[in-house]
Amino acid sequence: MAMIESKSDEVLDREGKTRQAALFHALADPTRLLILEHLKTGDHKVKELTDHLGLAQSTVSAHLACLRDTDLVTARSQGRASIYSLGQADYLDQLLLLAQQLIPSQTHHWHEAHTGNLGEV
Repeated sequence: MAMIESKSDEVLDREGKTRQAALFHALADPTRLLILEHLKTGDHKVKELTDHLGLAQSTVSAHLACLRDTDLVTARSQGRASIYSLGQADYLDQLLLLAQQLIPSQTHHWHEAHTGNLGEV
């Protein structure tokens, strides 16, 4: 039995896939994963994250913006500073545990092939 899809179904499916791709893009950078790990310990200001990670403020801010776009990170104002925290922490933990199970047991040479991309957003 053939299923009939309307144009609106196709648009909704494409929008859903675009949001999924954005989520996986946010998780595809080792620095962003480190930021998420730091935020598991509690809320942080950008300055605190730059100190922990040894990165420039602009780099950390760019990564946080990417994480905020997918609601993995939320921000609230405190005076002139923004305080960052995990968004949907329980789901993120589950997703990262599942991802760990998907990692191949054989050595993968991803790092060598993507060395130039590690600091990019």
